[in-house]
Amino acid sequence: MAKDDKKTPEEEPDRSEQVFMREVDDAVRQADLQNFAARYGIWIGLVIVVGLASLAGWIFWNNSQQEEAGLRSEEYVAAIDSMRQNNLDGASTALKPLEEAKQDGYRAAAQLMQANIALEKEDPAAAIAGYQKVAADETLPQPFRDLALIRQTATEYDSLEPQQVVDRLKPLAVPGNPWFGSAGEMVAIAYLQMENTDLAGPLFAQLAQDLSVPPTIRSRALQMAGVQGIDAVTEIEEDAETGTGETE
Repeated sequence: MAKDDKKTPEEEPDRSEQVFMREVDDAVRQADLQNFAARYGIWIGLVIVVGLASLAGWIFWNNSQQEEAGLRSEEYVAAIDSMRQNNLDGASTALKPLEEAKQDGYRAAAQLMQANIALEKEDPAAAIAGYQKVAADETLPQPFRDLALIRQTATEYDSLEPQQVVDRLKPLAVPGNPWFGSAGEMVAIAYLQMENTDLAGPLFAQLAQDLSVPPTIRSRALQMAGVQGIDAVTEIEEDAETGTGETE
């Protein structure tokens, strides 16, 4: 017997009721959305606009930073190229924008190079002022400031009292410091000028034995240690045999 697919009279009202309730529910939802949009649509729009503006601002700032860093790099390379060609005026001109750069490294390097250029032009007063400016600038990285202090002291060494040299550079004249070679040599010479050989001799010996010190300074220190009666060569050989010396 074939199955009767026709709906019974009782089922028809149920289906009609379901359709009606769904339509009512959809209408309510639509009305709620319209009311919500009417009440909060403006604020949502503002939030979206502000968010997009902030994102655009960040993208612009990031691109600007990258472009500025690229520009600073080009200016620095131009200055280096001019220095290599012994074009001091061209190098000085290329460094001008970098002297006030936001990037600390570029700013410090530019100011140091300007001081070096002044020294090359036989203007020690301008060079000393330039080095002094970098050394005193607490916003710059410490290695640049230390280098500036060493260059300043070396430039005006003959006009300084030996004790002034010691006071300035003694904190840098210790093994392990990046500037031990330059600072240590000037401090050791100052000790000699003060006739304090008990401090000068051992410091020269330390310089001669330190493999991180430039060879030219080590060679001079070796000779000066010998003058003070310290055989730095023997001490170096003993360190090598016992394995206490530094290795390259």
